[in-house]
Amino acid sequence: MKLAIPKERLDGETRVAASPDTVKKLVGLGLEVTVETGAGAHASISDALYQEAGAKIASSEADALKDADIVFKVRAPSDEELSHFKKGAMLAAILNPYDDKPRLQKYAAAGVNAFAMEFMPRITRAQSMDVLSSQSNLAGYKAVINAAAAFTRATPMMMTAAGTIAPARAFVMGVGVAGLQAIATAKRLGCIVSATDVRATTKEQVESLGGTFVMVESDESGDAVGGYAKEMSDEYKAAQAALVAEHIKKQDIVITTALIPGRPAPMLVSEDHVKSMKPGSIIVDLAAERGGNCPLTEPGKTVVKHGVTIIGELNVAAQLAVDSSALYSKNLLNFITPLIDAETKSLKIDWEDEIITGTCLTKDGQVVHPAFREGGN
Repeated sequence: MKLAIPKERLDGETRVAASPDTVKKLVGLGLEVTVETGAGAHASISDALYQEAGAKIASSEADALKDADIVFKVRAPSDEELSHFKKGAMLAAILNPYDDKPRLQKYAAAGVNAFAMEFMPRITRAQSMDVLSSQSNLAGYKAVINAAAAFTRATPMMMTAAGTIAPARAFVMGVGVAGLQAIATAKRLGCIVSATDVRATTKEQVESLGGTFVMVESDESGDAVGGYAKEMSDEYKAAQAALVAEHIKKQDIVITTALIPGRPAPMLVSEDHVKSMKPGSIIVDLAAERGGNCPLTEPGKTVVKHGVTIIGELNVAAQLAVDSSALYSKNLLNFITPLIDAETKSLKIDWEDEIITGTCLTKDGQVVHPAFREGGN
């Protein structure tokens, strides 16, 4: 069976869907791996390294995809790329179907069995396949690094003969994987860190990292299925806004990470909140791709509003292309390994498996995921 790794063509996408390490293991599974020339360039992986790992190098996208049984990508294929897929091919990538539902019909029409890796269920045996966690972990780290780079003061306390510099105060909003890494990184940089989340279960995690937990006193739970947060009531949102208003005016750096699958990002930092912050403060909005947690965020841009720098960069994990590619590649390897029959070296998919039903969008010319097939939400 042939597995293809084409070059990513989306603007700003520096990641690649295979590393030399995973190529070696894929070849060991009995797969013929073909990598498009230059696919790993932005992640500092040369064609020669792929060849040494056992891959063939294709001179073009069309040659890489020709007759491929399996295609690994980071982002959804364009119409041009899709035209090179053979009928019945398996595609595994971050497909973002909520924002591009019509594309599902294109996968179905092309006969592609498409798997959205970001839909991986949050179950124990799928942890090593969870692309959201691996990429969010890096994004949380990079968010704090970007904030520190834009901040015009030092972050740790410094005692000098000329006087003492107070540590920066960092506030993390949303305590998922990205938020936890942001807390840990800010602490390592010497910040006084606080964090908030609608899920009371995150309090212990925040405190274990040395942060202070800030939360509305309420009987309402923000915990949703799979460890995600759910949208809260208007009453809760009002109480949260009041709490944040008091807390945020004392902060130097604010990192927002709140996302709800399939919905616009919840609004956490209002314009009034921004106005109350100290001049020179920094907001890094990791939810910019879903509209942002602040109404002043401009996706893809860094802007200054009311004296506060608001960083709304997209695809933050891709700024760490070497590590994000390595982790993403391992996620894909761990996903495909149990689907390869050890004897026949062919795909053997249990279509009733929870991992498969959770990630499969299209199969045999039909949209099959319950969230998107006719009658789904």
